[in-house]
Amino acid sequence: MRQSQGQGESRGQRQDIRVLVVEDDPVAADAHALYAGRVAGFTVVGVAHSRAAAVRMLDRTPVDLILLDLYLPDGHGLQLLRALRAAGHSADVIAVTSARDLAIVREGVSLGVVQYVLKPFTFATLRDRLSRYAEFRAAAGEASGQDEVDRALAALRAPQPASLPKGLSAPTLEAVTRTLRDAPDGLTATEAAAAVGISRITARRYLEHLVTDGRAARAPQYGQVGRPELQYRWITTIVR
Repeated sequence: MRQSQGQGESRGQRQDIRVLVVEDDPVAADAHALYAGRVAGFTVVGVAHSRAAAVRMLDRTPVDLILLDLYLPDGHGLQLLRALRAAGHSADVIAVTSARDLAIVREGVSLGVVQYVLKPFTFATLRDRLSRYAEFRAAAGEASGQDEVDRALAALRAPQPASLPKGLSAPTLEAVTRTLRDAPDGLTATEAAAAVGISRITARRYLEHLVTDGRAARAPQYGQVGRPELQYRWITTIVR
């Protein structure tokens, strides 16, 4: 393997950050590439479905950032990363994975993983991580002091989760979310209430919160006598 970094900017003009997607699931890989390509300042230069394919691509294509799935058919993603570091590749890595083992997270950080994005995730989540990475990468020059160093590193940190509206609880929101996601045809507030064990009015508040948050959609359900009831559906544009 040869070194393929170090050509990221032309004089006087910042080039897009070149991204390699490494993901064995073709559908997920296409989604990752589509998402990354929609973020300003990023260009997807390749997609690899295995460790071997990633190595071949890195040998011939300059890459600044790897979106790396950790579970590959021919080896763990961290094994790939160790080999890349040993060969002198300096591309940064954002792990895009379902792995939740904190020992793996710590090992990944030691190998240069700058962000973790847990599956499933929305485009907004990946866009936020990429934007923060771009801000971190854009920091240049000599820091004037500790505060400036801290600000540069803080760019990589995700914001604290927003507090829920008054009267909503995280456990109930999780239960409603899980129930809605498990209903491919959607649910009414009445159906969600019965499944979770809460009142219809309470269920509707949580469902409306999911709509406001961009994670669910609603539409009138016709075909019954009387006023149509709203049908809520989980938005499935989420990478798994």
